[in-house]
Amino acid sequence: MKNLIFFLFFFISFFTSINAQEQTNIADGALLRGLDKVSGEVIDFGLKSGDTYILWKLEIKLSECRYPVSNPVGDAFAHLTISQDSSESDLFRGWMIASSPALNPLEHSRYDVWVLRCAMVSTSAE
Repeated sequence: MKNLIFFLFFFISFFTSINAQEQTNIADGALLRGLDKVSGEVIDFGLKSGDTYILWKLEIKLSECRYPVSNPVGDAFAHLTISQDSSESDLFRGWMIASSPALNPLEHSRYDVWVLRCAMVSTSAE
């Protein structure tokens, strides 16, 4: 009886976790926002996957932006690499999540950068 209960628990939890993993699509770019904490200046900018954007003294590179199939405007997961003044060490490298920017933030004393959403970025913009 214990084996049957264990098997049923394992079976239900296994298939529930498979269904809980939501499928995502990959966008060709993302819309991000930067904040200069000293001056209070806020800048929104689009960035195409594989491109680098210079924001103040930061170099921001977008590797990939993913969004849930069921809610394309509700969340974004962007893989970013952020460095300062062409330094060899990265200030940030990893995934930022639009709905939870404090989960994995850029740790910088002056600047803040976060993801707003995935987007189809035009090459003629800016």
